[in-house]
Amino acid sequence: MILYLHGFRSSPESYKARLMRAYCAAHEKLDQFICPQLPASPAAAMHMIENIANQYAAQTLTIVGSSLGGYYATALAEKIGCKAVLLNPAVRPAKDLQDHVGELTTWHSHEPFEFKSEYIAELEVIAVNNITRPERYFLIAATGDEILDWQTMTDHYQGARQKVINGSDHGLSDFEHYIDEVIAFCSNE
Repeated sequence: MILYLHGFRSSPESYKARLMRAYCAAHEKLDQFICPQLPASPAAAMHMIENIANQYAAQTLTIVGSSLGGYYATALAEKIGCKAVLLNPAVRPAKDLQDHVGELTTWHSHEPFEFKSEYIAELEVIAVNNITRPERYFLIAATGDEILDWQTMTDHYQGARQKVINGSDHGLSDFEHYIDEVIAFCSNE
C-alpha cells in the first residue's frame, strides 16, 4: 500500500500525486494508492494519516511524502516502523513556516485556509531529530530546490538510500524520470 502525502498548500491534485495515481492505475494497482487532502493543522493531519496507516500492517505500507508531507511521513515511519520515500522533504518546517502564518490559498484550487500560529508548536511536537533504521528510507533531493536546502535533507537522512538530483526544483517537475525507482522501493523490488 502506498500512502502519498502532499506538501504545504498542496493537494491530491499536485503533479507528483497525479503521476503516482496514474502510474498505479496503469499497472492495475490503483486500489493500493491513497492520497488524502491533508488539513492545515499538523496535529489533525497526523491524526488523519495515522488512522489511515493503522488499517495496514507496517511491512505492507510505504508512505511517500513531498515537502511537508515528507516531514509527516518521517514522523509516522518512525512511529509505526513502515518505509518512507521522501521527495524534497521539509526537515525543519516549524522554522521554515513561521512567515506563512495567516490566510493562504491552496495551489491547485485556490481554496482559502488559515495557517494558525499554534500550528508551529504542533509541528515541533512531531519533530524527528534523528531517524532510526535508515534502510527504511529513500530520499530524493534536488540541488535546484528553490525552497528547501538539499544538503539539510541529505544530512538529516544519513545512511538512507539517497538520490541527489543535480538541478530540478522543489516540485520535482521531472518526477516522471524517478517514479519507477520510487515504485520499486515501495514494492520491495
